[in-house]
Amino acid sequence: MAEQNDTGHIEKIVYLNRVAKVVKGGRRFSFSALVVVGDGQGKVGYGLGKANEVPEAIRKATERARKDMIAVAVLDGTLPYLVEGRFGAARVLLKPASKGTGIIAGGPVRAVMEALGVSDILTKAIGTNNPHNVLKATIAGLADVESAGDVSARRGKELETPRK
Repeated sequence: MAEQNDTGHIEKIVYLNRVAKVVKGGRRFSFSALVVVGDGQGKVGYGLGKANEVPEAIRKATERARKDMIAVAVLDGTLPYLVEGRFGAARVLLKPASKGTGIIAGGPVRAVMEALGVSDILTKAIGTNNPHNVLKATIAGLADVESAGDVSARRGKELETPRK
């Protein structure tokens, strides 16, 4: 479920969970929502919101996701190089792909890539399919991606253009 809101951000609900607390009179239900927000231009964030109603949980998650957005170096609709993200038992491989490949990803990883503005990528989630950990592993991997300009500036070198 993706929607573009009035601020131009792409919002995707990754996981919605109904949780129950058993009390003396029966069960009390509440909801937790895992949401990804991106601008489609290389910025993405995720948030977890919990509330007694679904819309309130989604609103809280979206707010958190907007606050925690990170910038990622996207090169021609894909990542500049292969990267691996890890969180808990989750490992996510993010491999750049040539034009026309599309987003080869499942669940949480697909949501992140679409919100980020990546159009061609190959991914593989390894270890667990828990959406919370897969999402965090994906964001951890993307946080490690550096552009050539960033690396050259850090090393104090000048960026060379490739010879033809």
